[in-house]
Amino acid sequence: MAKGPSYRVPFRRRREGKTDYQSRRALVLSRLPRLVVRGSLKHVIVQVVDAGETGDEVLVSAHSRELAKSYGWLGDCGNVSAAYLTGLLCGCRTMAHGVGKAVLDTGLQSPSRGSRVFAALKGVLDAGVMVPHDKEVLPDEKRIRGQHIADYASRLSSTPDVYQKRFSQYLSRGLRPEQLSEHFSLIKEKIVSSFKEKKT
Repeated sequence: MAKGPSYRVPFRRRREGKTDYQSRRALVLSRLPRLVVRGSLKHVIVQVVDAGETGDEVLVSAHSRELAKSYGWLGDCGNVSAAYLTGLLCGCRTMAHGVGKAVLDTGLQSPSRGSRVFAALKGVLDAGVMVPHDKEVLPDEKRIRGQHIADYASRLSSTPDVYQKRFSQYLSRGLRPEQLSEHFSLIKEKIVSSFKEKKT
């Protein structure tokens, strides 16, 4: 540990690897709600958070677990496709809440082009929320729909043992990975139509 009269101990959440205070200060000064995207190995959480004097207030939240519970999603809840759908769900709720603009908060995650963070951002953008971004960081449409997974599954289908081992979770839920793109489109339409029905 550094010593000396000029050394200052970092804030607790910085020491714990939870908050980048320099980045957070810039986001809060924008006076826009923050679009917070966080992921674990199995799930993605997307929230719209507003900073207040007494602390952060979560205005809208969406968890990838909801995709399976409420919309019948049979794919993994932690991949790029699930991140996009979770972002779309959060974006639709954000628009219904009357919030039209936000600024992306990636936290301590290293931004990587085409990652789950930017897949979730793409979902929020497609829902109609305005978020400043560079289009080059967004994943392409094929990757969002899981076409790369479907193509990989098709190549492995000639070796049943490997195919069964790699995609056992998909198969146990009743989804053939080759059909992931079609299933993705179906769930996306369910999410969008559910909010259209609420408006009418």
